[in-house]
Amino acid sequence: MTLRVTFLGTGGAVPTTERNPSSILVNREGDRHLFDCGEGTQRQLMHFGAGFDVGHIFVTHLHGDHVYGLPGLLETLDFNDREAALTIHVPPGTKSDVRQFLDALGGTPSFPLRLSTVQPESVVLRREEYEIRSFDVDHHTTAVGYALIEDDRKGRFDRERAEELGVPVGPEFSQLHDGQAVELDDGRTIEPEQVVGEPRPGRTLVYTGDTRPQDRTVEIADGADLLIHDATFADDRADRARKTGHSTAREAGEIAARADVRKLALTHISSRYAHDVAGHETEARTAFEGEAFVPDDGDVVDLPFPDATEH
Repeated sequence: MTLRVTFLGTGGAVPTTERNPSSILVNREGDRHLFDCGEGTQRQLMHFGAGFDVGHIFVTHLHGDHVYGLPGLLETLDFNDREAALTIHVPPGTKSDVRQFLDALGGTPSFPLRLSTVQPESVVLRREEYEIRSFDVDHHTTAVGYALIEDDRKGRFDRERAEELGVPVGPEFSQLHDGQAVELDDGRTIEPEQVVGEPRPGRTLVYTGDTRPQDRTVEIADGADLLIHDATFADDRADRARKTGHSTAREAGEIAARADVRKLALTHISSRYAHDVAGHETEARTAFEGEAFVPDDGDVVDLPFPDATEH
């Protein structure tokens, strides 16, 4: 079951030759979601072979480095004869601003386009096996973060135990795995809990967008497989981070440690660190013992299930 993250843009407000403004593509078993859409995102999708089959775009806030790519992407989709609908999710109170922005620069595309207001702390999108939730962040403007949270999976089916209990090989196995009791020919009833283990956790992916360190991030990222956190500055610009509503790499590491996440991706890197991000990783690792890294544009991270190595 694929859960893959492609980092299309990992830079801050000022792009560099190595880093595009913010944009992240998430592929969850064929459902392809774009989080933020900085300038040039349509080219990044082409450059890294990611394709344009995106169904939903989730905008964290309306600063230019997170939305300037929207008109260009919509126009590119239109030129490519897109017919499928596209939904852009925007923070509370910004829908009319986004509509005016798109109308002024791109007009109305030929495919169905919907703007949807994100309600604070809500389920933004619900699918059969997962949901995408919004959560509050602190960026000195109306802004939200997003978390993709999978449902728990069925427990493991113990075939050997089922056969020992006399369950015939066949549809009864599926019936038990689906939580239904089975009555055997000898009159005995086998309950699902006799042959099915405890539910297994799904995966969680959290993207903060731009933010100061927040307790709410710790809560929603508790045990997450990947936390993608603002790390615009290193310790040398900690005052600047506070003034502009951003985080340092060390602060991101502290949040990751408190949330006990598996991996931490440090993004929205200021252009002042264009040629050297080693300090970001070092500072984050002073607070977080897990895997902390600064992704480059084009990097891909696959997230396995937490129990993938147990069997």
